[in-house]
Amino acid sequence: MQTPCRGSELPLVRRLVSFGREDVRDHVATITINRPGKSNALNAAVRGGLFEAFAAANSDSDVRVAILTGSGERVFCAGADLAEMVTLGITTPPKDYLPILRKNVDFDKPVIAAVNGVAAAGGFLLVQMCDLVVASNTASFAITEARRGRGAPWAVPLTRQLPRRVMAELLLTAEPISAARAYDLGFANLVVDPVSLMESAFRMARAIARNAPLSVKAGLRMLQFADEMGLKAAEQVADEIFKEVYLSEDAREGPRAFQEKREPVWQGR
Repeated sequence: MQTPCRGSELPLVRRLVSFGREDVRDHVATITINRPGKSNALNAAVRGGLFEAFAAANSDSDVRVAILTGSGERVFCAGADLAEMVTLGITTPPKDYLPILRKNVDFDKPVIAAVNGVAAAGGFLLVQMCDLVVASNTASFAITEARRGRGAPWAVPLTRQLPRRVMAELLLTAEPISAARAYDLGFANLVVDPVSLMESAFRMARAIARNAPLSVKAGLRMLQFADEMGLKAAEQVADEIFKEVYLSEDAREGPRAFQEKREPVWQGR
């Protein structure tokens, strides 16, 4: 098992993406983009730190849920570091430019976005890829690429998460929508006061972490396949996905614990 990242071993992770043993509590890992002076923009160090942090969290058997957030109270993530892109001459970002869960990053555990402020462009992408969203009432979401003459192919999954006319508004105007509107549209699960953001995200994470790990992972896989294929095909795949769950030791432990009026002890097998 890979040890979670420590500052002496991975200075980029500790400096610009905070994640270490001390960031895992009650089976919940907190990964924090830590570049508030630059609006938590995604330069090479931040991108590399996110890849490393997600890999470490995925390989740590003590981690059942992850929370992704940004440092500071104003910006979750403003997207790519445009100044760096100009300096490096980056036009079309390569496919491995950003860590996208379950696309170029293996991660089979739920991820909650705790959105503490503006999530724009690549920052919106990071929220889009998460499974659940808890947002501060000061947060906002924007596809700002048209304002800079850039493209937003990353936003294709958003067409399954937001109505078409809202997508057209976001893509064409480059103006943000508020956290409250995102909640009304079903994009955000919760909108809370800024001081309650992390507490609310932890509460949701702990509710997930106390459930049977195999059932949670299978539920995520079912959602992924349902997004990618038609209903009938997804139903057939779901039967196969949950077969392992039904035949697991945990599937016997759950009813037994209920019968014995105690909390279940999950083995993940």
